[in-house]
Amino acid sequence: MKIREIYERIDALYPKRLSDEYIAAYGGRDNSGLLIDPGKEVTGAVFSLDFSMGALAFAKERGANLLVTHHPAIFFPIASLRADDPLGARLLAAAREEMGVISMHLNCDCAAGGIDESLARAAGAEGEVRICEPLENAGYGRIYDVREQTLSEFAERLKKELGARRAFVYGEAESPVRRAASFCGAGADEGAVRHAREAGADVIVSSDIKHNIICDAREAGLKLIQLTHYASENYGFKKIYQHLSGKLGVPCAYWEDAGLL
Repeated sequence: MKIREIYERIDALYPKRLSDEYIAAYGGRDNSGLLIDPGKEVTGAVFSLDFSMGALAFAKERGANLLVTHHPAIFFPIASLRADDPLGARLLAAAREEMGVISMHLNCDCAAGGIDESLARAAGAEGEVRICEPLENAGYGRIYDVREQTLSEFAERLKKELGARRAFVYGEAESPVRRAASFCGAGADEGAVRHAREAGADVIVSSDIKHNIICDAREAGLKLIQLTHYASENYGFKKIYQHLSGKLGVPCAYWEDAGLL
């Protein structure tokens, strides 16, 4: 089976058009799609949140010649390929091994059952889930009720569900949490604070939160849980792997970089 056939199967379930629609509606940048195609028959696929040397080595070990990543292997245009540059080294290694790469970024964040929704479910979302930046049957940022608990209990339960090893928690440990807003990856910006306040959320869950956003959220009376970027998305991408792995027609495996959790 050729990589383009596998890409078509993935795109049918997590279509790239969601990325295009999100950018058209809300701005931003992406580079999802079939990014490296050596033109070979696919012997196996490895799913990995990142296009990393660890994932490349794991794929080679398993005899696989396709990486399916969440974060795009090539995000911005590149002007040179050098072995002494981390991205250049990865791209050169992929070329040497004739490794194909499919990247599914904002489409997997926004899709129904995708990474952003999975983070909300991991946080214990109950009842109706409101989407902050909606697309048709998809979107980004979720607000929802949770079982009443203390901030400390909520944070520990979330870390356990995600397999996260670390998190920054801002707020009084014994203060109540009844409603949460979550944004996978680095999505907690000024708009996220506004959505959370307007919807009556007690806590924001995200990662890579800028200091000024933390200050604004705290002054607005919101608590925050800042996960690593990896922990906020690996859980959901693994769910996507589980959904896709039996549908691609080649052996599949998952690479996890536990050091980033």
